[in-house]
Amino acid sequence: MKLPNEQGYFGDFGGKFVPETLMTALKELEQAYIEASSDPGFVARLEELRHTYAGRPTPLYEAQRLSEKICGATILLKREDLLHTGAHKINNALGQGLLASRMGKQRIVAETGAGQHGVAAATVCALLGLECVVYMGEEDLVRQASNVSRMKLLGAEVRGVASGSRTLEDAINEAVRDWVTNVQNTHYLLGSAVGPHPYPIMVRTFQSVIGIETREQMLSQYHRLPDYIIACVGGGSNAIGIFHPFRDDSDVKLVGVEAAGRGLNSGLHSASLNRGRVGVLHGAKSYLLQNEHGQIRPTHSIAPGLDYPGVGPEHSYYKESGRATYTAVNDEQALEGFHLLCETEGIIPALEPAHALYYACQIARELPQENLVVVNLSGRGDKDLDIVLQAQEAGE
Repeated sequence: MKLPNEQGYFGDFGGKFVPETLMTALKELEQAYIEASSDPGFVARLEELRHTYAGRPTPLYEAQRLSEKICGATILLKREDLLHTGAHKINNALGQGLLASRMGKQRIVAETGAGQHGVAAATVCALLGLECVVYMGEEDLVRQASNVSRMKLLGAEVRGVASGSRTLEDAINEAVRDWVTNVQNTHYLLGSAVGPHPYPIMVRTFQSVIGIETREQMLSQYHRLPDYIIACVGGGSNAIGIFHPFRDDSDVKLVGVEAAGRGLNSGLHSASLNRGRVGVLHGAKSYLLQNEHGQIRPTHSIAPGLDYPGVGPEHSYYKESGRATYTAVNDEQALEGFHLLCETEGIIPALEPAHALYYACQIARELPQENLVVVNLSGRGDKDLDIVLQAQEAGE
């Protein structure tokens, strides 16, 4: 089965639920993406920038001291934190930035929560000479002040969003409004595998370099595939990027880790796949956090990049089909995973993959040493130090 189909559906999920004013733009984008994907020149330019600019391939690192401490399976880290800008977001930003230039779009709008996608978008716009406007919820402007400064240094205009919960969902809403208004000269550089078709497949394709490299590195270094692949899930781009190249390997267990926030029963979490219902948000049908009236519920996570009330439609398909399982880790547990990696490996992770790290350690403790568990370390933790310090002070 081809996924997505021509209408942009992964089984029952996905589609294109947008105003008529955007239908033409989406069709134009889909056609440009299809043409670029089969253009050797475009593919070669993207590969060159991945290597010489972004720093690919990233290592697959055996976390020996962490594995010894938990006394179980061997944990391997896919080091996306070593990429230029500090996270996996540059993979997608480079692909979409080149595509926008190819389409003649000289203005980019983007949304960001943790700030890493905003930084990646601003970076690529500086590289390619494009105008860049980044929308960011006012709460995240405070939580991720260092990334706001980085975006401005790179020449981007950062616009705070005061509506709603003032987080990622609201930033997306404002970016879409801008795009609708300026669709002739503007490309919306969407940062996750969400939104209307063709965004989920396009973002997945640009992020699949993570899984393609992981497969090659596993076979080269260990002469077999891993037993588990674990990644955090907000919108889900880093997870689908590492999952997708293993989709047909039934012996490889795929686990997505959502943000349980202050607890799945508290109402203050971002676990759409664990506690959500099917609905439509930001142009696609997927699992969402919504109340009995279909209104989007407030979300919470200590990790700004996971603070989103929906998830990419391909993850919803993986959940329904059973190809992947999805669990959730709360704020306190994520902080434990954060500190554990710092103290055993000298690596400061972002709070988003710290959720996956914590769960990987729980899984690995129950497995024999010869089992191999890959964690997608999707970003570094420089941006989160203030959040971690504040959490420590509150707990003292």
